[in-house]
Amino acid sequence: MTRAVTFAVLLVTLFAAHQLADHVLGQTDAQARLKTTPGPAGWAALGRHLAAYHVVVVVMVTVTAVGLDLRLSAFGAVAGLVISVFTHALWDRRVAVHWLLTRTGGGDFAELADNGMNGMYLADQSLHAASLWLAALVAVLL
Repeated sequence: MTRAVTFAVLLVTLFAAHQLADHVLGQTDAQARLKTTPGPAGWAALGRHLAAYHVVVVVMVTVTAVGLDLRLSAFGAVAGLVISVFTHALWDRRVAVHWLLTRTGGGDFAELADNGMNGMYLADQSLHAASLWLAALVAVLL
């Protein structure tokens, strides 16, 4: 299997795992509510979310890699996982998301929370997708 195919399969798997872990199996309502709050309670909620989220990711990637005989080095897999954990924590605290939006002309979008739309959530999800792309690329290249 070529690295390009491995990358494509890994990216699709990571995206599916992200959707399942971020919205169904890897985050409680309390974690979602508290993970952005300052202090130990916020960090603890984020830590519990990151742990549950990445259990789902590791299981899905492992099943896919074994089932499809993907060629990933242990170093590449660990590097991709580290990127995922770090970036997921960064975006989920939301400070970096808000900072980025306000400095790239999206300040109003950062404040949007009306008519079923939430700018911070949408930006968070977009940044997660870009980070998963990076994690998959690094995992395959290393």
